[in-house]
Amino acid sequence: MTSVLDDLTAVTAPLVALYKDLHEHPELSFHENRTAGIVAARLAELGFEVIEGVGTTGVVGLLRNGNGPTVLLRADMDALPVLEQTGLEYASTARGLDPAGIEQPVMHACGHDVHVTCLLGAAEVLSTARDAWSGTLEVVFQPAEELGAGAQAMVDDGLFERVPVPDVVLGQHVAPMYAGVLGLHAGPAFAATDAFDVRMFGRGGHGSRPETTIDPIVMAAATILRLQTVVSREVAGGETAVLTVGQIHAGSKNNIIPDEATFGVAIRSLDAGVRDRVVAAVHRIIHAESAASGAEREPQIIAVDTFPVLVNDIDASARVFGAFQHAFGAQRVIDPGPVTGSEDVSLLATAVGAPLVFWLLGGTDARVYGAAAAAGTVERDIPANHSPFFAPVPQPTLDAGVSALTVAALQWLGGQK
Repeated sequence: MTSVLDDLTAVTAPLVALYKDLHEHPELSFHENRTAGIVAARLAELGFEVIEGVGTTGVVGLLRNGNGPTVLLRADMDALPVLEQTGLEYASTARGLDPAGIEQPVMHACGHDVHVTCLLGAAEVLSTARDAWSGTLEVVFQPAEELGAGAQAMVDDGLFERVPVPDVVLGQHVAPMYAGVLGLHAGPAFAATDAFDVRMFGRGGHGSRPETTIDPIVMAAATILRLQTVVSREVAGGETAVLTVGQIHAGSKNNIIPDEATFGVAIRSLDAGVRDRVVAAVHRIIHAESAASGAEREPQIIAVDTFPVLVNDIDASARVFGAFQHAFGAQRVIDPGPVTGSEDVSLLATAVGAPLVFWLLGGTDARVYGAAAAAGTVERDIPANHSPFFAPVPQPTLDAGVSALTVAALQWLGGQK
């Protein structure tokens, strides 16, 4: 394994410029055209068979290298509608259209630029070390993870009719941990997500005569406050659920009571029973508060995002965890426990019944993280995914990410010959 990674610096040094370029030029879900073009061109240069336009903007690279297992390595490509505030020289000033057609600032606030860069690096390492492995390597660059739609779009577009069915699906997600540290948890590892857009209907009128109206703002406010009791009063202490109202919109002027109010709810859970219970409670409360306010029209609850629970295969995870410890040392490999973030990569595995192993990759400068840990201010001072300040340091993040993907892949592709 060591010999395969001997020339790692030669591969990763140029990747820093690529990472900065991708960070500076982010693209929203299903609009990753520039990114996909860069990926396709680089894979072609490395000798991969390249398939473009899978699931709209997805790119797949296929490298056949004799008999053996088929390994799928995945990275997601899309960015978020966030105004970057990192102050970096390569900070994004890009703008794009969201699914509603509204122009938004765009930022790689979740680190998908790291994922793309690391997978291209692993593709290069493995393509230049073909005497060290045997089998078929599939590298999948997926669109629209942030919508929970990209993996399914690729499957629905016949991904596994165009490429061999993988024996394992592998991937990683950069996180606000010490740069270069790897975190892998077997079993349920990333939470399910259920997100809803809610419309509550009132009867508008003049702000000076509220008695002639049914105020949807008060109705929505009461609903939002009551929703905060779902986790605290309907989920047991040993269970996991998170409920967040991330947006609310209503009205146009201070002295006008509007006809309706809208808000968005996101639910995270790790257990199917808890998931069903929380979703049912959300529906119950929204309808009950609407009725309590005397609404003349039933509220609308529209499902917008759904991610399944990501379950890491027990045996395959043990295999990768051990390989990571051997390659990087036990101090750099941790079990972070399950996290309440969500990911749709599992759909690529469950679509064909393949085991999945998906791990976290630390991307925070060790000195910065260490100082915050010592002061007990990690939650306050270390920007997390989706923050306008989130920007993983290029190194040693890229070295670790390229190495981790390579080491994990070689567990199935036969290691060294």
